[in-house]
Amino acid sequence: MKVLFWGTPAFALPALRALSEEGHVVVGVVTQPDRPAGRGREVAMSPVKQEALAEGIPVLQPEKARGDEFMARIRALDADVSVVVAFGQILKPEVLAVPRLGSINIHASLLPELRGAAPIQWAIVRGHTESGVTIMRMEAGLDSGPMLLRVEEPIQPEESASELGARLAEIGAEALVETLALMESGGIGEEPQDHARATYAPKVDRDTARLDWSLPADEVALWIRGMDDVPGAWSPLEGRGTVKLFRPKVVEDRGGAPGEVLRADEDGVVIACGFASVRVREVQPPGKRRMPAADWVRGRGVRAGDRFEAHPAAAGAPDVQA
Repeated sequence: MKVLFWGTPAFALPALRALSEEGHVVVGVVTQPDRPAGRGREVAMSPVKQEALAEGIPVLQPEKARGDEFMARIRALDADVSVVVAFGQILKPEVLAVPRLGSINIHASLLPELRGAAPIQWAIVRGHTESGVTIMRMEAGLDSGPMLLRVEEPIQPEESASELGARLAEIGAEALVETLALMESGGIGEEPQDHARATYAPKVDRDTARLDWSLPADEVALWIRGMDDVPGAWSPLEGRGTVKLFRPKVVEDRGGAPGEVLRADEDGVVIACGFASVRVREVQPPGKRRMPAADWVRGRGVRAGDRFEAHPAAAGAPDVQA
């Protein structure tokens, strides 16, 4: 089958590789334009573009996936189907309809739950115990098209969004191959979504990832896991800049004000929350790499009695624990 592949981040790579491994011909790749990235803000290619160039696949990088010139270019590729995996733009119906078999998407949730840009992150933040992948036919609505295949996958205790995302990327690639095989044989069915059960997973950004220490420790821990590793859950530390926090574990330590460091030792940094506390085992201090929290403690980057600043939304919240 001739496939036009749409994708941008590393999450899309297993699917792109699986297509070639299964004998499908990727006639072109559409990915986001090169953007400044990293601390140096140097212009960088997307992971999907790098993979496509290494494999000699033609690459298209429209600022907006529309217009007569772009439409003519994708029609000329004569694809049988478009496969979309975390591309990063909303595609218009006329774009979706170009291949003879239309366009399908790998979505990292069990639709109709968690439609939108960040289903993996919000599945963890909201305390879900199960996630998965849905292969769906794309239409004008937001992740609302009929479902072709769903694969359930449990969320492991203490699993981060980056860890879950890596697993779902591989599961999605396998589900994609199975779906295409069924499409080729004419044995694929389409199940409409129950729109009344739809929930949404909006895009996350730096503001989303700021921690609110007035929340109970179990919610703070979910937030840290859900924002790992991009954008990374963060909090300002007493005017010394923002610190990103990773690998939390709920502990029963109490007594400090929300955001106060109760202990800082070889086991990590224990921080008071609205109820109970979290032990953080990895951190990224300002201008530094991600590191074990114990290394930060040994370097005197933090000590008991230091205080992470309150979230602006928590103004007026109680300053002591029950």
